Amino acid sequence: MGSALGGILEAAADGTYPAADGGTTLVPQADDRDAGVIAFTAHAVIFTDLDHDWVRGRLTAVDSDPLAAAMNPRFLAALLDRAGRRTDTVDLLSVAPPLPGAPPLALREIDDPAHPRVARALAHRDDVRVWSADGGVLVLGRGVAGRWEAAIEVEEDARGRGLGRALATAARHLAPGPVWAQQAAGNARSVRAFHAAGFRPVAAESLHARA
Repeated sequence: MGSALGGILEAAADGTYPAADGGTTLVPQADDRDAGVIAFTAHAVIFTDLDHDWVRGRLTAVDSDPLAAAMNPRFLAALLDRAGRRTDTVDLLSVAPPLPGAPPLALREIDDPAHPRVARALAHRDDVRVWSADGGVLVLGRGVAGRWEAAIEVEEDARGRGLGRALATAARHLAPGPVWAQQAAGNARSVRAFHAAGFRPVAAESLHARA
């Protein structure tokens, strides 16, 4: 992926994580679009172009368990305010290796940049491709530090049939390398679908987008 953050993510995709030593690693943003915090087990990675001494000072100022300081809401709010960025939620971050062969369900590619799902994906990812299936949508594109990211949507009346799992599995067949997925911690349906498709949880992520 060609950046310090990319190297950390590549290692995590292979099963090698930052040392669980209670520490915090600060690296520059891989690009202007994405900043944020990734909390691995007992080790946080903060990717930001803010002054790193200021960031460490804010971490120290947070009255919190040091292991949780990087995800403390007060620290995240200070980081967002300082950078003039915004966030939506803290996500569960998971990853899976690619699979050979064709996806396990019929997909129709949507090649329309004006399509709402395509337009929304283009705001957060590069090289975006979108496919539809009966009752669902799969999005694949390059996100944080150039990693391949998948997102799925299942219509309400199509739930309960394994479509979410099939779409998440399809992402592994379509991606040319390890594929990442972010699930809101409270979205149990999505978490179960990606877990069933072979994605393993690796961290929590607070992604900070340009305001």
